[in-house]
Amino acid sequence: MRRKPLQQSDGNERIAALAKLPVFWNLTGKRAVMAGGSDGAAWKAELLQACGAEVELFCETSELGDTMKALVERTGLTHHDHPWHCGIFTGASLALADCETEAEAQAFYCAARGAGVPVNVIDKPAYCQFQFGSIVNRSPVIVSISTDGAAPILAQAIRQRIETLLPPALKQWASLAQSLREAVNRRLSPGPARRLFWERFVARSLSTNEPPAQDTADRLLATAEQIASVPSLGSVTLVGAGPGDAELLTLKAMRALQAADVILFDDLVSPEVLELARREAKRFLVGKRGGRESCRQDDINDMMVRFAKDGKRVVRLKSGDPMIFGRAGEEIARLQSEGIAVDVVPGITAASAMAASLKTSLTNRDHAQQVRFVTAHSRDHELPQTVDWASLAKPNQTSVFYMGGRMAGQIEQRLMDNGMTADTPVVVVSSVSRPHEQRWAGPLASLGDAMRMVGVEEPVLIGVGEVFGTVAGEHGQSFDQEGQEHRVGSV
Repeated sequence: MRRKPLQQSDGNERIAALAKLPVFWNLTGKRAVMAGGSDGAAWKAELLQACGAEVELFCETSELGDTMKALVERTGLTHHDHPWHCGIFTGASLALADCETEAEAQAFYCAARGAGVPVNVIDKPAYCQFQFGSIVNRSPVIVSISTDGAAPILAQAIRQRIETLLPPALKQWASLAQSLREAVNRRLSPGPARRLFWERFVARSLSTNEPPAQDTADRLLATAEQIASVPSLGSVTLVGAGPGDAELLTLKAMRALQAADVILFDDLVSPEVLELARREAKRFLVGKRGGRESCRQDDINDMMVRFAKDGKRVVRLKSGDPMIFGRAGEEIARLQSEGIAVDVVPGITAASAMAASLKTSLTNRDHAQQVRFVTAHSRDHELPQTVDWASLAKPNQTSVFYMGGRMAGQIEQRLMDNGMTADTPVVVVSSVSRPHEQRWAGPLASLGDAMRMVGVEEPVLIGVGEVFGTVAGEHGQSFDQEGQEHRVGSV
C-alpha cells in the first residue's frame, strides 16, 4: 500500500512522495556477479569496479563484446567462461544481467531474489529492484539523477546542467573536508559554530576552480579555532518569499533558507518556497490573514527574540517583500532594542508580480508618471483613515491596493466620490503568480460587483489606472492564468 507523504503540523508535506528511494551504497570489497558480455553490461561492470566492488562475470568468451573484452584485459575483471547458474549468487552483494529474452531475464531475477541478492536486469524495469541514475562524479561528492525511467534524456540534460555548476576542483575540496572533519569536530561542538565553519568552507570551495593550496588545511583549522573562541550569537533575517512562485525567490533568500535553524513563516508563503528551506530547520506558522484567527505581532516578536538569544539563526519569512506592508519596521525595532543582529533580504512584491503576469508596465509613460502602493487594511480591519483619496483619484498615475478584497466596494466609492471617472480601467488579480491565479479587468464602476465574483478567500491586488486599459479586450471580463474568459454576467 502506498504511504501518504509525511505531514507537518500546518498540513504541508514534510517530504513529497518519491518514486524511488535514493541510496548511496558502499560496495568496497563486496562481491558483485554479472551475466552477459554486452556493451551495456561492460559499462555497469566498470561502474561497479569504480565503486570498489569485486566483479565476477559469467559469460562464454564467444558472447563477449569488444568493450567487455577490453575491460577484462585492462582491469583483470574475473571472467568465468560459462553461463550463469543458481550457485553464483552465494556471498554476492549485488547481481546484474543483460538478458536477451524475457524468459532468461525472469529466471535470473527469480534466482537472485531467491538467494536474497538485490538484482538489476539491464533495460528490463520489471526485473529490477534498483536502478542506475545519471551521475555527476566529483567523488567523494556524487550527484545521481533519476527520472524513474520516465525520461532518460531529461536526466542527461539535468546532469549536463549540474556538470557546468560544479567546478572540477570540488573533488579535491571534498577530499580536504573529509580529511579535516575529525580535527574540526574536536575544535567545534555541534551547533551553530560548527555549521558556520562548514558554511564558510562550502562558500569558498564553490567559488573557485582551483584546488586547495598546500597550506589551506592549516589556515582552515586556524579559522575553526577563531570561531571556537567567539561566543555563538543568534541573528534574525527578514526574507521576502515573493508572491508565491518559488522560481521568483532570490539567490540570497535561498541561502538564508538553507542556513536557518528556525523559520517563522507567514500564512501566504507557498509550500514550494518552504520546500527549498533547510530540512533540519524548525518551522512555525505565524501567519496573519484578514478575518481569520492570527498570531499577535507581539508574540511573533517575542519568538524571534527568544530563538535568537538561544543562538539560533532565525528566518522571518514573509510573503512578497518584507519592507512593503509586512510590519518589518516593528520587528526590526524590537530586535535592535534587544541588541540582536538583523538583516533584510528583499523579495518581489506582489504589485511587480502582477505587472509581469499581466505584461503591463505600471509606469507606461503615456499614462502614468508615478506609482502608489496603498494598503486597504488598517489595524481595525477597515480602510485606513489617513489615505488621501483626492490625490489617488487624480489622473496620470497607477495605484495598487494591497489587501483590498473586502474593501473593493468602498475603494470604488471613495475614488468616484473624489472625481475619478466611472470608466477608469481597473484590474483585480488574486493569488498572483500561483497556479490558481485569477484576473478580472473592467471599469471602476464594476469593481465592487466584480469582487463578489472573484472572491476574497485568496490574497487580492487591485490595480487602478489607465495603464490597465488594454488588459482585457472589453470591460467586465475575468480571466484565469491561461487567459480563459469568464463573464461577469449578472453579478
